[in-house]
Amino acid sequence: MAAGSGGIADEKAPEAFGLSRHALEAEEEEHHDGGESSGVKSMISGFLWHGGSAYDAWFSCASNQVAQVLLTLPYSFAQLGMLSGILFQLFYGLLGSWTAYLISILYLEYRTRKEREKKADFRNHVIQWFEVLDGLLGRHWRNAGLAFNCTFLLFGSVIQLIGCASNIYYVNDRLDKRTWTYIFGACCATTVFIPSFHNYRVWSFLGLVMTTYTAWYIAVASLAHGQVEGVTHSGPTRIVLYFTGATNILYTFGGHAVTVEIMHAMWRPQKFKSIYLLATLYVLTLTLPSASAAYWAFGDALLTHSNALALLPRTPWRDAAVVLMLIHQFITFGFACTPLYFVWEKLIGLHDCKSLCKRAAARLPVVVPIWFLAIIFPFFGPINSAVGSLLVSFTVYIIPSLAHMVTFRSPQSRENAVEAPPKFAGGWTGAYVINSFVVAWVLVVGFGFGGWASITNFVQQVNTFGLFAKCYQCPPHSPVPLAPPPMAPVPSMPPIASAFNATVGFFSPASSPAPAPSPMMNFFLRHHHHRHHRHGL
Repeated sequence: MAAGSGGIADEKAPEAFGLSRHALEAEEEEHHDGGESSGVKSMISGFLWHGGSAYDAWFSCASNQVAQVLLTLPYSFAQLGMLSGILFQLFYGLLGSWTAYLISILYLEYRTRKEREKKADFRNHVIQWFEVLDGLLGRHWRNAGLAFNCTFLLFGSVIQLIGCASNIYYVNDRLDKRTWTYIFGACCATTVFIPSFHNYRVWSFLGLVMTTYTAWYIAVASLAHGQVEGVTHSGPTRIVLYFTGATNILYTFGGHAVTVEIMHAMWRPQKFKSIYLLATLYVLTLTLPSASAAYWAFGDALLTHSNALALLPRTPWRDAAVVLMLIHQFITFGFACTPLYFVWEKLIGLHDCKSLCKRAAARLPVVVPIWFLAIIFPFFGPINSAVGSLLVSFTVYIIPSLAHMVTFRSPQSRENAVEAPPKFAGGWTGAYVINSFVVAWVLVVGFGFGGWASITNFVQQVNTFGLFAKCYQCPPHSPVPLAPPPMAPVPSMPPIASAFNATVGFFSPASSPAPAPSPMMNFFLRHHHHRHHRHGL
C-alpha cells in the first residue's frame, strides 16, 4: 500500500487539514506524466488498477453498500409495508452515514497519534478497524472489534455467494442452487489475487454501473408489468415479519465495516468524512424506486419470493440484469473478504510479503469456511436479517458510537482531537447525544427486537427446508408427460398407413412406437426432485 502510505500527523493544523509530505509524494508519483517510468503500460495500470482518490473511495463505498441486498429490499417492503419501508431506508441511511463518519474520525485520530510517535510506518501495512480500537482504547476493545468485524465480513461473503447461486438459477435452472454455489465458490476464490482496496479502481466503477442497471431494470420492469391480478398490500401483518424487514434494511446501510481499509487506500484519507454520506444518497436513488415499484406491482407475493427477480418475466433485459448482478456480487465478495485476507496474513506473518503469489496461496484457506457456510445456510433473504441484527448492529453502529464517546471522554482528549464534531450536529454535546441515541436504538430495536424476529424467521426456514438445502425456494418442476401408448390398428381397416409409407418411405408407420429420447434430450427433460413446500420462487 505504498500509494496510500501518506502520514497525516502534520495535518493537525487548527485552521485546516493539509496534505502531509508522504501523501504528497505518493500522489505525485501516481500522477507523474513525464520521466522514464511513464509510458503506456503505467498509464493503463494507473487508470485501471491504482486508485486512491476521493472518487475511488466514493465508488468503493457506493458499490460495496448495495449489491445482492438490492434484490431483497422488495421482500422487506412486503414485510414492512410501503411507508415503513421508505422511512426505515431514510432513517438507517442517515444513521449509517453518521457512524461511518465516526469511524473515519477515529481512524484519523489513531493514525495521527501513531505518526506523532515517529515509530509507525504504514507503507507496507494496512490499518484495520481492530487496530484502531487497540491503539485508542486497548486490547479488550480490539478483541471485541475483531470478533464482530471478522464474523460479519465472513457472513457477508457467505451472503454474496448465496446470492450468486440464487440469481444464476433464474437464467439456467438445469443445475440446482447448491451446485451453482460450488461453481461460484471456486470463481470467487480468485479474489485472493487482488492485493488491497487500492486495486479496486475499475472494479468499483463497473460494480456500481451494473447495480445501477439492475435497480432501474427492476423499477421500470415492475411498472411496465403492472399490478398482478388480485394484488394485495397487507404489510405489516406480523410483528416478526416487521422487525425482520427492518433489520434487513439495517444490514443494507451497514456496509461500512470496510471503511478503515478504504480510507487507508486513499491518498488523502481526511477527505473521506462526507464520502459515505454522498454514497448513501446515491444508493437511495437505486433502492427506493426499485423496492417501491416491485412492491406496488407484486404486493404480498413477495413474501414468498425473497429475490425480486423471481417474479419478473424472463426477457433478455432480465437475463442481462442477472448477469451484471453476478459480476457485481463477485466484486462485493472481494470487498468483504479482503479485510479477512489481511487479518489472516497478519496472523501467519505474511502481511509484509511482497510476493503476490505467496500471499494469494496463503489466503485460500479463508475461502473454504465461506464456501462451506454458504452450502449449509442457503437461505437468501432471511440470512441478511439475521446477520444485520446480530452482527451489523454491533460492528458498525454500537461499537463505533461507544468508541467515539470513550475516546473523547476527557476534556484534554477533546481539546487535542484531530477534528471536533461539526457545529450543525451540536459539537461535542450533540455528538454525545446522537451517539447515545444510536446505541440505545440499535441495541433495543436492531439487536433486541430485530434479533428475536430474524432468528425466529431463520429457524422457520431451517425447519421448512433443512440445512444443506439443495435448492432453496425453487419451484417444483412439472414432470415431463409420457408419450401415449401406440394404438393397435382396427382389424376392419385396411393398412392405409403401411401402404402409404411404402410409397413415401420417409414417413414412419402410425402404429410404430415413438423413438426413445436421446441421452442428451434426457438430460434436458430430466425431472428434478425437490422437496415440495408451500413456498414458491
